[in-house]
Amino acid sequence: MHDGTSLTVGRVRRVLDERIRPAIHSASVPLEVEVNELPGEPIGPSAGLALEFAPASVPRTWGPAWSTTWFRLSGRIPAEWAGRRVEALIDLGFSDHMPGFQCEALAYRPDGTPIKSINPRNQWLAIADAAEGDESVEFYLEAAANPLILDFPSFAPTQEGDIRTSSPEPLYRTRRLELAVFETEVYELSLDLEVLFELQAELPETSPRRMRILQAMDDALDVLDLQHVAATASDARAVLAPALSAPAEASAHRISAVGHAHIDSAWLWPLRETIRKVARTTSSMTTLIEEQPEFQYGMSSAQQYAWLKEHRPEVWERVKAAVAAGRFLPLGGMWVESDTVMPSGESLVRQFSYGQRFFEREFGIRSKGVWLPDSFGYSPALPQLMRRAGFEWFFTQKISWNQQNVFPHHSFLWEGIDGSRVFTHFPSMDTYNSQLSGMEVAKASRQFKENRVSSRSIAPVGWGDGGGGTTREMTGKATRLQNLEGSARVEWEHPDVFFDAARAEIPNPAVWVGELYLELHRGTLTSQHATKALHRWAEHTLVEAELWAATDAVRTGAAYPKAEIDRLWETVLLHEFHDILPGTSIAWVHREAAEVLSGVVSDAQALADAARRSLAGEGERELRFVPSSVGAGRALGAAFAEAPTAASVSLTEEDGGWRLENELVSVLVSANGLIVSAVDKASGREAVAEGRAANLFQLHQDFPNMWDAWDIDKYYRNSVDDLTEVAKIAASVVDGSAVVTVTRAFSESTIEQTIVLAPGSRSVALRNDIDWHETEKLLKLAFPLDIQAAHTEAETQFGYQSRVTHTNTSWEAAKFETSMHRFVLVREQDFGVALVNDSIYGYDTSREVSDDAVATTVRLSLLRAPRFPDPDTDHGHHAIEVGFVIGADAAIATAEGIALNSPATRMHGGREVEPLVSVEGEGIVVSGVKLADDGSGDVVVRLYEALGRRTTGSISAGFEHREIREVSLIEDAIDDARIGGELRLRPFEVRTLRIAR
Repeated sequence: MHDGTSLTVGRVRRVLDERIRPAIHSASVPLEVEVNELPGEPIGPSAGLALEFAPASVPRTWGPAWSTTWFRLSGRIPAEWAGRRVEALIDLGFSDHMPGFQCEALAYRPDGTPIKSINPRNQWLAIADAAEGDESVEFYLEAAANPLILDFPSFAPTQEGDIRTSSPEPLYRTRRLELAVFETEVYELSLDLEVLFELQAELPETSPRRMRILQAMDDALDVLDLQHVAATASDARAVLAPALSAPAEASAHRISAVGHAHIDSAWLWPLRETIRKVARTTSSMTTLIEEQPEFQYGMSSAQQYAWLKEHRPEVWERVKAAVAAGRFLPLGGMWVESDTVMPSGESLVRQFSYGQRFFEREFGIRSKGVWLPDSFGYSPALPQLMRRAGFEWFFTQKISWNQQNVFPHHSFLWEGIDGSRVFTHFPSMDTYNSQLSGMEVAKASRQFKENRVSSRSIAPVGWGDGGGGTTREMTGKATRLQNLEGSARVEWEHPDVFFDAARAEIPNPAVWVGELYLELHRGTLTSQHATKALHRWAEHTLVEAELWAATDAVRTGAAYPKAEIDRLWETVLLHEFHDILPGTSIAWVHREAAEVLSGVVSDAQALADAARRSLAGEGERELRFVPSSVGAGRALGAAFAEAPTAASVSLTEEDGGWRLENELVSVLVSANGLIVSAVDKASGREAVAEGRAANLFQLHQDFPNMWDAWDIDKYYRNSVDDLTEVAKIAASVVDGSAVVTVTRAFSESTIEQTIVLAPGSRSVALRNDIDWHETEKLLKLAFPLDIQAAHTEAETQFGYQSRVTHTNTSWEAAKFETSMHRFVLVREQDFGVALVNDSIYGYDTSREVSDDAVATTVRLSLLRAPRFPDPDTDHGHHAIEVGFVIGADAAIATAEGIALNSPATRMHGGREVEPLVSVEGEGIVVSGVKLADDGSGDVVVRLYEALGRRTTGSISAGFEHREIREVSLIEDAIDDARIGGELRLRPFEVRTLRIAR
C-alpha cells in the first residue's frame, strides 16, 4: 500500500472509532432503574407491566440462563435539551457477538405498546425527535437472559442448552441505562465516512476513484475539530458530499436489497424463546418501516406469523398493517423454512399448502417463490413440487458453503428428477445476513457468475439466525449506495420484482440437473436419531389417519376431524425446521421434540383407530387394514385376514452358525452374528461379496473440524473398529419365522440385534435395540455386496435419486455421505439388493475391485455422538429396523420400504371395507388420501410414478361421485386440467386428483 494511502486509512479508522462514533450521543443523564426478576417461565407483556418493581443500581448483575428480568426505566429530559433528538442508551451487558445469541430485550411503552428490540447492534431507543424539555420518560424492558451457547469458533460442550442443567448464576451485568442527546449530523457523518472508507478498500489500489475518495476523506478530517465533533460535523460532510454524489457507472451491478432476519424457529434457543425473538424483531422492523419510506422487510414462515397472532396480538396488528401497505413481505409460502432432504413428499406438500393457505387467509396474498436461504442441501424432488404448488422461483444461499467445489451459477434453472425446472437464484455476496458492507457489495458484483448476460443479484440485509433484522445503519448505507461511483447500485425491492427482471435478462439460463448437494453438514442426516425416528413415525401415522378418517366420513357420514388433523400437521411441519429435524439444536429443543412428536403419534393413532372401529363395526372376525397402494391385501381398505399359508422357514445349524431359508432366499448367519451368505434362490445369485460379511457394525471416531452435530468430515474413515465380538447369541423358530438373536457389548454401549426371516419374505429383518452411550463416535452398518453397481438409487420424495458409485471428479468425491428415505437400492441389470429402514437417512457407498470382481459396499449411518450443541446427543435407547432385501428391483424396494414404514393394522370387526379409491398401473403409488382442504367434502388423492419410467393406469372411486379432475399440489384448480380416471404418468411425475362428491 502507498504510504499516503496507508496513513489516510489509519487516520480515518481511528477517528471513526475513537472520536466520531462516540460523539453520536453527546450529553447524557442516568435513568432511574427498577427491576423484577421472574422466578420461572416468561409472562405476557400485560402481566409484566403490572409487576411490582424494586429499585436497582447500575451496574447490576442479572439473569441466570433462560430467565426473564423486567426493567422499569424512568427519568426526566433536561430542560436545556429542548428541540434536540433524545434517545435512551441501553447496555444490558452485551458482548461483541451478533444479536440473537446472547441477552436481548423488547421495549414497551407504559400502555403496553411494543416499540423495538434492544440488542448488541441496537442499543438505542427513540424517546423524542424534538424534546420539549423537562418532560418525564417511562418505558419497560422485557429482558431475556439467553446464554451464549456458540462462542464461534469454539464449539465447547455446554450444559447451558437446557434449562434443567443450566447454571443458576447471573450471566449479565448492566453497564449503561441513560438518556442522551442524539447528534444527527455526527451520525450521518459516521455513515458517510464508513461507506466511502469501505468502498475505497475494494477499488484497485491506484484507481483515480480510490485516490479521490482518500483525498476527500483526508480533507474532511482536516476541517473536523476532534474536540468539537458535533459542531464541525456538517462542515466535514460538505467536503465529502461530492465524493458521495458521483453517480454509478451505467454498467454497475444492481443489488435488490430486502430487509431480513432469518429467525431460526429453534436452534440455540427453545421454541418458546423463538416466539419472543419474532416479537422483538418484527417490532423493530415495523418501527423501521415507519421511519424509512423506501425500506422493505421480508419474513418467511407462516408459523412465525401464527405465533405473533396467538401470543403477541399487539405486534401482529402492526405487522398486518405493514403487509397491507406492501412494506412487510411474507415470503416463501411454507409453514417453516424446513429441511428439504428428510421430510416425506407429503410433508413437503403440506409445508406449501399450510403456508400458502395461512398467507392467503390472513393477508389475501400468496408467495410467488420459495425462500430457503439456510437449509442443508435441497432434494431433487423440489423443482416439481414447487412448480406444481404454483411457485415461480426458488431462492437459497447455503450452497456457497461447499467445502470443495464452487457452484458454477447464481441465476439458473434447476431441474428435478422428473424434468421440471424452476428459476433459481443464489446471492452472489454469499450471505443471507448482509450488512451492506463494502466487501459484501463488491463481492456481489465481482463474483456474479452470470455477469455476461445479467446485471442483478439479491441481498438479504439484516442480522439473522437469532433475529435482530435490519438496522438504521444498514438503511443509511443503502441510501448512499443507491447511485454511487465505483459501487454496485442498491435498491430496496421485493424479491418478485428481482426475479421478474432477472428472468427477462436471461431468456436462456444455464441448467443444473439433480440434487443441490451441500458439501457440508453431512452429519445432519444422522444426529439426534430419536427426533428423526419419531418424526418419520408421525408422518406416516398422520397420513394413515387422514386415509381412514376420509374413508369413514364418506362411508358412514362421520365428521372428518379436520381441525385436529390441521393441528397435528402444523406440529409435524414445525419440527421439520432445518435445525430441529436435522438434529442441530440444543438439548432442550430435542427433549421437547420427543415429547411433542410422541404426542402427535398417539393422537394420530387415536384418530385412525376411531375411524377403523367405525368402519369395521361390531364382530369377531380379524380384519386387515392396509394403508398403502403397494403390497398384499385390499390396499386402502380392509379385508378379513386370510388363513396362514403353508409356507415355512427352516433353521439349521451350519459351519458353527445357522442357515435361515424360505422359498425365496437362503441366508447363512455366522457364529458371530454376521451374514456371510445371502442367496436369491430363483436366480442362484449370491448377494454378499466373496470372503466378506454383511450386517457388520462398524464404529468410527467422529470429531469434525467444526460444527459438531452438523458435520462428518471425510477423515473419519481413516480408522474403524469392526464390532464382531459377541456377548450372547441364540437361534430359534418363533411364530413360524427363523430368528437369531445377537448381543454385542462395546465401549460404553450394547446392541441387541434380532435377525428374522419370515415365510414368503425376501427381506431379512434386522431389528436393532441399541443402548448408546458413546462420545464423538459414528456407528455404521455395513453390507459388502457382490454387485457391480454403477449407481445407487436412493429414495427421495416421490421417487428416487440415482448417484454414481465412483469418484471420478471432485463433485462425486465430495458426496461421501448421502441421503435416502425408506430404501437404497444397489443393482446390476438383472439382480439387486435393497436396504430398507424405518428411521435412518444417511449412507455411504464404496467400490472394491479384486482380480475377477467388483463389489459395492453400502453402509447405513445409524447413530452419532457429537457433544455440541447437545453434550449428550442420542445417549439412551434406540430401536432401528433395517431390511436386507435379496433379489430386489425398484418396485420391490419401494414396496418393502412402504411395508416397513406403513404396516397393515389388524383388528376385529364385522364387515370388510371397500377401498375409497382404487388405482391400477405398474409403478403407481398412492401417497395420500384425504378430504379437501376447503371443507367441501371432496376426496383428494395424491399419487406418483415410483420406478422412473413412463406408465399408464387408472383410478376409480368406490363411492358416488361426479368428476375426477387434476388440481395443483395445494388443491387449486388448474388450467387445462386432465379430467377422468385415465392415468398417464411420466417418470416420477406427481399428480393430485380431486374427486367431486
